[in-house]
Amino acid sequence: MIQVTRLNGKPLILNALLIESIEETPDTMITLTTGKKITVQEKAEEIANRAGSFMRDIGLIGATTKRTDAEGT
Repeated sequence: MIQVTRLNGKPLILNALLIESIEETPDTMITLTTGKKITVQEKAEEIANRAGSFMRDIGLIGATTKRTDAEGT
């Protein structure tokens, strides 16, 4: 889960696994896999960084990384 801030200043805890896309139009719009759209104060890059950190923290990114021959097979 990541924290973002709605345009009205209220914080929102968002399930980062549901993020489908993030775009700045110029406000930052997060589209979820459910089709819901949320407009937030943070920049797209910051949200992407938070989502990436969350996925690393729960082991999701490491679980999908391929091993090379040097690491063992």
